[in-house]
Amino acid sequence: MLEVRDVSKEYPTPAGPLRVLSEISISLSAGDSVSIVGPSGSGKSTLLYILGALEPPTAGTVLLGGRNPFEMDEKSLAAFRNREIGFVFQDHHLLPQCTVLENVLIPTLVAPDVDDRSQRRALDLLDEVGLGPRIHHRPHELSGGEKQRVALVRALIRKPQLVLCDEPTGNLDRESAEAVAALLLKLHRHQQTILIVVTHNLDLAAKFSLQYRLIDSRLFLGSDLSNPDDRNR
Repeated sequence: MLEVRDVSKEYPTPAGPLRVLSEISISLSAGDSVSIVGPSGSGKSTLLYILGALEPPTAGTVLLGGRNPFEMDEKSLAAFRNREIGFVFQDHHLLPQCTVLENVLIPTLVAPDVDDRSQRRALDLLDEVGLGPRIHHRPHELSGGEKQRVALVRALIRKPQLVLCDEPTGNLDRESAEAVAALLLKLHRHQQTILIVVTHNLDLAAKFSLQYRLIDSRLFLGSDLSNPDDRNR
């Protein structure tokens, strides 16, 4: 379970503190899928980084599986992120010198509890996303959609509780974006993760069971994402 309680974030500026997030609260369980939309600069990525334990909040609490990552030391926090959180970014961040299979297995290289089943899981997931024949290819030999599918499999390789996606289809053409979105939701259903996606793509956002908007530093729940004036929390 993911519990976010009254999370706020401020940044210092010469004119005084700049508040980006105000008292964000949300409770999610395994199997929940969430989209968050909002104007550029509204704090969507900042919220995602806080949920992913990459950046601490100014105030409030984040609990994943009952644990507060911001109370951990640096080593424990790195291990926690590696085991419990999967990330998919707009840019796939694949290592150009590594094959598809090697890129997927990167999160397992620093994990002490990994065994030979990791490679089998990687191969099975790559088959599921249609990349079985491409496991020995390198990123420059892949299309944009294929690279993002590799990034998605890499995010799932450690069976995380929480999967966070920052504009996962932002660099793709329409056809590739739709294919990646369908795979993202299919794998989410199979893996029963908590899935959170921030996006500008309203068509993508509408595919999720819970749809939020981040406006004026606050998070609002609403099903009509095309109507910016409907701000029912």
